[in-house]
Amino acid sequence: MVLYSALLLGILGFGFGALLAYSAKVFEVKEDPRIEEIISVLPGANCGMCGYPGCEAYARAIVKKNEDPGKCVPGKASGVEAKIREILKKKVE
Repeated sequence: MVLYSALLLGILGFGFGALLAYSAKVFEVKEDPRIEEIISVLPGANCGMCGYPGCEAYARAIVKKNEDPGKCVPGKASGVEAKIREILKKKVE
């Protein structure tokens, strides 16, 4: 009796796992790759001096809302603005 219950539970677990993996692929959200590039260029201080709650939110605003890339105060010394402008010139495939 216990063997059948364990076998049934294993089969159900495998089936639901496969369904979840398939659903994750089908409903995958495509994101602009420039966002990740900009996040890697930003200092990662998450200070909020740009007016956004963190560097990731600021990177998304730069790409999606055409926000000014020169608002990052901690990154001014390292030339973040020029790097971001270079990334923005790349075309999205």
